[in-house]
Amino acid sequence: MSKINSYADHLYCPKCGKEYSLDEVHQLCECGSPLLVHYNLQEAGKHLTRSSFQGRTGGLWRYRELLPVRDDDNIVSLGEGMTPVIRLKKAEKSSGISQLFLKDEGVIPTGTFKARGAAVGVSRAKELGIKNIIMPTNGNAGAAWSVYSARAGIKAEIIMPENAPSITRNECAAAGADVYLVKGLISDCGKIVARTVSRRGWFDASTLKEPYRIEGKKTMGYEIAEQFGWRNLPDVILYPTGGGVGIIGIYKALSELSELGFIEGRLPRLVAVQAEGCAPIVQAFREKKKESEFFKDSRTVAFGINVPKALGDFLVLQAVYQTDGYAESVSDSEILSSLKELAQTEGTFVCPEGAAVYAAARKLRRNGWIKENEKVLLLNTGAGIKYPDTLYVEIPYLDKDAVL
Repeated sequence: MSKINSYADHLYCPKCGKEYSLDEVHQLCECGSPLLVHYNLQEAGKHLTRSSFQGRTGGLWRYRELLPVRDDDNIVSLGEGMTPVIRLKKAEKSSGISQLFLKDEGVIPTGTFKARGAAVGVSRAKELGIKNIIMPTNGNAGAAWSVYSARAGIKAEIIMPENAPSITRNECAAAGADVYLVKGLISDCGKIVARTVSRRGWFDASTLKEPYRIEGKKTMGYEIAEQFGWRNLPDVILYPTGGGVGIIGIYKALSELSELGFIEGRLPRLVAVQAEGCAPIVQAFREKKKESEFFKDSRTVAFGINVPKALGDFLVLQAVYQTDGYAESVSDSEILSSLKELAQTEGTFVCPEGAAVYAAARKLRRNGWIKENEKVLLLNTGAGIKYPDTLYVEIPYLDKDAVL
């Protein structure tokens, strides 16, 4: 019997239920919804156990039977995955949360969790014979897809808002991508991408307009389960939410693990965290809606979550509702003070989006939604050093003969 590389068997639409073949290039469903990868978990459960992953390499491809790449020769990897979980003991005292942990995605290739989605998305693009991809980005996704596309021999076209961080612009250009700036938001970039795809026929790698980025992001959920011993998962997981692929992916992973019987009982309560200057998901949650509305005049220091309308907003809200979770927003001043606190007390220089989840956890502990003895996990989605201008620090000069 030949080795099973993947138990993925088809794509499906979470809105209308239509199914699609994995052997063809697909973007959105005919109804306009994102597509998701379905796995034959009943068959997978006959062959996989929790111990199946022990002794494998530490990257996300340790879960390769539950990922959609069929031929290992198509895997495009830079060693991404299995990022550390760190206990924040000083922040526990400051926040009043007795068990507080941080999963740090800042140590992954390209410095952000976007490498996960790029690794699986580009691998599948390679497997499907795609030669050109195009995408809008606030920065880090474009950088990751540019780097992985270069490794795969795929040409990348990247459209970015003009105020995207210069570091991520340079990453894209250094990897050989064609980079273009737009005087507007990521939603404006997305319109340019859509028009170009219609004309050129390039593969649209926009958030959730291809089905495989989410499969890379979901491995955060697999890792969380494994790192917490499968049975002692956090009570609450907080995630910074822009396009929402990360929180959708974590929910998908935990649901798959539950179906496999690898984890038992109630799933962690998922919290979508946004900035007050761009909080469409939070607004929809407060109004108990299934989808969000376009958030006008959005602005926040946490540039990665400045997404005024997410294509998969209904999936984000579903993940929150189905886990009895929450959606919370925080101010830019709370984000900056949290960033500074974590750096100075824990030595963790998180990105603004990662600081936002700590600020939200403090707020939810104060109002009693997070209970004192609950185990809480924060997701830091990127390295703080990728945002050198977020915190302005005036550093004094010394004379060359000075003594302190």
